[in-house]
Amino acid sequence: MTQKITLASSRDIPLNKLVLSQSNVRRVKSGISIEELAEDIARRGLLQSLNVRPVLKDGEETGMFEVPAGGRRFQALQLLVKQKRLAKNAPVPCVMRDASTDILAEDDSLAENVQRVPLHPLDQFRAFKTLRDKGMSDEDIAAAFFVGVNVVKQRLRLAAVSEKLLEIFANDGMTLEQLMAFTVSDDHTRQEQVWDAVKESWNDGAFQIRQMLTERTVRASNKRALFVGVEHYEAAGGTVIRDLFDEDHGGWLEDVALLDRLVMEKLKAEGEKIAAEGWKWITVDVEFPYGHTNDLRQLDGTPVEITAEEQATIAALSAEHDRIEEEYADADEIPDSVDARLGEIETALTALEDRPLIFDPAEIARAGVFVSIARDGTLSVDRGYVRPEDDAAASVEPGDNSRGEDRDTSPSEPSHAPHRAVITVGSQAETEATEEEDDAIKPLPERLVSELTAFRTLALRDAVASNPHVAMTALLHKLCLDTFEHPTADSCLEASVREVFFTIQPPGLDDSAAAKAIASRHEAWTTDVPKNEAALWDWLDALDDARRAGLLAYCVSYGVNALHEKVDRSGCGRVTEYGVKRRIGRADRLARAVGLDLVGYGWRPTVENYLGRVSKQRILSAVREAKGEPSAQLIDHLKKAEMAKEAERLLDGTGWLPEPLRIPDEADAAEVEDLPAFLSGDDEEGEEKDGELPDTLAAE
Repeated sequence: MTQKITLASSRDIPLNKLVLSQSNVRRVKSGISIEELAEDIARRGLLQSLNVRPVLKDGEETGMFEVPAGGRRFQALQLLVKQKRLAKNAPVPCVMRDASTDILAEDDSLAENVQRVPLHPLDQFRAFKTLRDKGMSDEDIAAAFFVGVNVVKQRLRLAAVSEKLLEIFANDGMTLEQLMAFTVSDDHTRQEQVWDAVKESWNDGAFQIRQMLTERTVRASNKRALFVGVEHYEAAGGTVIRDLFDEDHGGWLEDVALLDRLVMEKLKAEGEKIAAEGWKWITVDVEFPYGHTNDLRQLDGTPVEITAEEQATIAALSAEHDRIEEEYADADEIPDSVDARLGEIETALTALEDRPLIFDPAEIARAGVFVSIARDGTLSVDRGYVRPEDDAAASVEPGDNSRGEDRDTSPSEPSHAPHRAVITVGSQAETEATEEEDDAIKPLPERLVSELTAFRTLALRDAVASNPHVAMTALLHKLCLDTFEHPTADSCLEASVREVFFTIQPPGLDDSAAAKAIASRHEAWTTDVPKNEAALWDWLDALDDARRAGLLAYCVSYGVNALHEKVDRSGCGRVTEYGVKRRIGRADRLARAVGLDLVGYGWRPTVENYLGRVSKQRILSAVREAKGEPSAQLIDHLKKAEMAKEAERLLDGTGWLPEPLRIPDEADAAEVEDLPAFLSGDDEEGEEKDGELPDTLAAE
């Protein structure tokens, strides 16, 4: 027969008859403080009895009781007595342990703490939600449980995640960090779609989840959002997604169409203000393509003189800056407020020293302005560019109407009629329409190939400019073709370089490593090269060999053309399929000579520049090439948008390149002439190839 268990009795014992047992195993402070526990007891009373046993002396009970389990509650009660908020002999509910028990006091103390099961986080989230549903504010809940209001908001946000995902979390199918990542979106359907996409993937971390949930948004740190201002965007009805668990740098703007409309409205308004200065035209856009000013003449302006007041301000700010730097010269760390002040001074000094330019009013009347957004979200205004046709119109003598065309009043004789600038609002490059998916791998869209080869051409230019030997070889190769095969008539010297402009280019090309390197090199040479033609000859004649070779390489690089172009299939157009094929083949040879590394120049496959614009079969083929068949199988069940995003992650860091950016091995190169023997090092005389056309598309 099973012996029945007898539970220990409970009774109320005056607080002044209790003492803290030295057998209590808790030594390290953790959890809420004694002060916070005392406040909680004062608010809601004692929720759990103390475990006590009699204090013995010579085997006899003394009338006092020690507390081996519940010591923190006992100390909190003593604190309330000390604060005169509780009577010192107040009755305390206690569970009485028999003095003759064989169970040690340390055993009771350890068991009470070890066998206590903490509340599952999901139960806590839901309990907070229940409290708020029953009328408690976030502040009330925070005060009741001694946590910050932000903690309450975080837990309530967790409780608002899709119930399906909450159940997965409850069954340990998802980590708390993953669950927190889902709170950046309130769309339960989208949350579940993202979980289905990442749960079988090795990249199922919180960062990936946040990235996928916010891929259709714009970061608050984006230059468009900085330009408009998040407050203005919200006032117009836009919503901002915030992450309560991680640094989100201002969050994500959800209504991209609204943001773009506000951006263009503000840009156009700024253009209207600048138009009052008298310019002939204003062009506004978020950003302009690389080289958009190359065929325009830039006006020479005169900087506005610094006023005495501005000079005094500069002197005062400089003195303050020097004083602060001297004061903290030996400090290990500068206070944030002081560092912020230094930043303000430097910004103010830069603004004062960057003088606006004054232009000739007659020149302004035929020139224009580009208005865009700088990287930091500020307005970028680039004044003083004259189009070739406006220069040509200005050069026509007054009264000369030999063309039989109507002509406006010459800028040299300004009209008294009011002039209003023509404001053009630019448009972003059109996106290729997505092709219907099927099992066949279709050719790449021509626009995409043009964009890819524009990136390659720019990188190749920089590489050639950095390699005078290859540049000299390329130039001599062109000259030899003209000299020994197909000479050009009508000029004493037809060796020239024309910069090839990109009518189609990928977004962000002007921010690429190649563009920045070329711009830096161009600025350096522009500073040195004389503008006067006679002085230029003398300057060139005096250059040493190294500088001469470097300048030659840079000039030759401007004629590099590795672009794919849409051709006239009938063969009657300016560009033929045969000509483009020969151009690309020669560009491949040039790329091999300079060791072109497009991965090193920063190209990597993204949804925007490749993966989102090709078929699913091409996406899978790319992943298969770079990562193998198992990786391709991980994403082959996804819809195209999710597949492209996952492929971008899988291909990151692999160095994979699409066909237009690859450099074929020399053995695989086809239909490209060999170099002349004395340039290639080949002693055998090469045979002349019949039927080949002169190369007029690379460096001319």
